[in-house]
Amino acid sequence: MLGQLLRLWILSKLIVQYAYTTTSCYFFVSKTPVLTDIDNQILWHPYSSTKAPGPLWQVVGADGVYIELADGRKLIDGMSSWWCMIHGYNHPVLNEAAKNQIDQFSHVMFGGLTHEPAVRLAEKLVEITPEGLNKVFFSDSGSVSVEVAMKMALQYWQAVGNTRKTKFVSLRRGYHGDTWGAMSVCDPDRGMHHLFKGMLADQLFVDSPPCKFEASCSDSDIADLQQLLNDRGSEIAALILEPIAQNAGGMHFYSPDYLRRARQLCDQHDVLLIADEIATGFGRTGKLFGCEWAEISPDIICLGKSLTGGYLTLAATLCTDKVSDGICGADPGVFMHGPTYMANPLACAVANASLELLLNQDWQSSINAIETGLVKGLSAASEMVAVKEVRVLGAIGVIELHKPIDQAELQPKFVEQGVWVRPFGSVVYLMPPYIINSEELSRLCQATLTVVADL
Repeated sequence: MLGQLLRLWILSKLIVQYAYTTTSCYFFVSKTPVLTDIDNQILWHPYSSTKAPGPLWQVVGADGVYIELADGRKLIDGMSSWWCMIHGYNHPVLNEAAKNQIDQFSHVMFGGLTHEPAVRLAEKLVEITPEGLNKVFFSDSGSVSVEVAMKMALQYWQAVGNTRKTKFVSLRRGYHGDTWGAMSVCDPDRGMHHLFKGMLADQLFVDSPPCKFEASCSDSDIADLQQLLNDRGSEIAALILEPIAQNAGGMHFYSPDYLRRARQLCDQHDVLLIADEIATGFGRTGKLFGCEWAEISPDIICLGKSLTGGYLTLAATLCTDKVSDGICGADPGVFMHGPTYMANPLACAVANASLELLLNQDWQSSINAIETGLVKGLSAASEMVAVKEVRVLGAIGVIELHKPIDQAELQPKFVEQGVWVRPFGSVVYLMPPYIINSEELSRLCQATLTVVADL
């Protein structure tokens, strides 16, 4: 009898698995999709535990601002898939660009070879980024573009004979990526990489700008940076910062005046300025690049995330002629970096289409409309007990709470409301695709308020 029951149980499992893999119908065992069971057994998701994996939802499609789940629900994406899907999902222009390029060639090495997608993309980036950034180095991801920028700064000072300049200055609350060098310039105490403190290169930090976005920057607001550059400028290679918006550091918006004065201090003390525009670039803050709020140009700029409209991983590090000429004017005469997938033609072709799509439309009006909708839609949160502050800048809406949240507990509540919102720390934030319409944005905001009201 026991053997017969065992055979029946095995047969039922095989039937479920067969039906799942051949008909796209989703059978549930203990109310969990089979694919999610497999995922929990073998996959390790970002910032997650393999012993206690958080809740998962299987995606079977995505279109416009909607993510379609295996159970048929469609969620409004309030995250732009970690801020990169600015044109939404399944965009016909970007789809066509990818299809056209893959029929020609998907990849060639960039050592000794070149191709039109890379040249055209570099040409466009030089044209639209702040003045003076005339050399373009492509890489695989935003974090790697920061590694490239840091290596550029160090190799530049070595090349021009100033071997003492080996330190970087960064802002507290800053985040610049998960790779080793990038982690060393992330917030050393409150950031997500504080566990590696003592193992990373020892960098220098100043307080996050206390002056808010709409305020001017007083002498006291920038005093610690000024003092540090006065005392140790001779050993500092570069200041690296996220212009205007420190995103992963709590969605903190600071004064353009601080950025302007930081540029002046770097010039006075012969320190390079690296602008990490991976999250702030391509219109998110209301300007094409965050540096434009202060009308300054960095010596090096890092770009990524929405560069390809979220379709493929690609990043770029641009620098001035001063930096590139310095590096290439001394032994070994070349920049010592070269990713295998550098300037991947498929990614470059989609990036070209994404930039054309962005720049050939009135993107500024779209961002302004989203900003207006976020201000209107989230304002009621300021009266809620759990809420410390509500702030909006461009296409970024933030509800800061008094206490940190339990993401695993809160995430399903957003899904129940029909939206994809992934809070972190004490921050619930929205960064929707630029194509979101007023009705969708209103629903997204209302769903967010409903969840936050229960905290």
